[in-house]
Amino acid sequence: MLEMSSATSAHPHSGRLLLTGASGFVGRALAMRWKALGGEVVELAHKPRADALTWHPERGELPPQALENISAVVHLAGETVGQRWSSTAKKSIHDSRVLSTRLLAERLAALPVVQRPRVFICASAIGYYGFERKEVVDETAAPGSGFLADLCCAWEAATTPASAAGLRTAFARFGVVLGRSGGALEQLLKVFNMGMAGPAGPGTQRVSWISLDDAVEALLLLIERAEARGPVNVVSPHVCTNRELTEMMARIINKPAKTPAPAFALKLMFGEMATETMLADLAVKPKRLEEAGFSWRHATLEATLRHELSV
Repeated sequence: MLEMSSATSAHPHSGRLLLTGASGFVGRALAMRWKALGGEVVELAHKPRADALTWHPERGELPPQALENISAVVHLAGETVGQRWSSTAKKSIHDSRVLSTRLLAERLAALPVVQRPRVFICASAIGYYGFERKEVVDETAAPGSGFLADLCCAWEAATTPASAAGLRTAFARFGVVLGRSGGALEQLLKVFNMGMAGPAGPGTQRVSWISLDDAVEALLLLIERAEARGPVNVVSPHVCTNRELTEMMARIINKPAKTPAPAFALKLMFGEMATETMLADLAVKPKRLEEAGFSWRHATLEATLRHELSV
């Protein structure tokens, strides 16, 4: 159990944060928040840039200076799952997560105890629970089946060298993060702007989501609290359906949502990816965040969409 106060309390984040995936919209938001709190961000990137350190996990290459005087490590990098899952794509999605996580875990474990950061947080996903569960699931649930479930299991297991060495390690199992600048909401806006929006498949499938602001605050909470370790579902306590999400968005931006996308069409276009993401039916409970007394800034779907869509 996490016995901690709300993430809205004061944050002792004046140290250096080692961050991967900073070019993603969650990573960008976390980096901005950390800096606003007075901290410094050290970014690891695959492509050489003047403001980042370059690493190549597939070759086991990590600059030694990346781990110098680091307070916390947040690993968000990974090949996008938002593509058709060919065998090549699956390998890239898997390796980008597992190899990078294992490299970080091994290098962190090899550091002298006094030189280690206080926490290693690795992104994961609610895909751990599969893509179709009738029951509501929390962090105590067994993994489900499917590519994403297997991926998340391997992804989380890759942190073992760090946790086995005694470094506090947590997995942020993200639901659908709703932020205008990326992810599902950005794609939905494009569909709305083309006049082609509507429910995906039956529209009855449950969507476990969280606002971008709350996703960042949850990560800060995991960094701050010494009790935070293991899996934590980063989702809102209020699950919605795909139809509710689409119709709420239509009302807020005043655009129609009368063009449903049949399940067979989505599967034809996107294959297995559509089944496990767009058509996934998962109700995930943020049990550990609730036990921690976490305070959601945007707990309801309407509040989140109005905030993100500036209405």
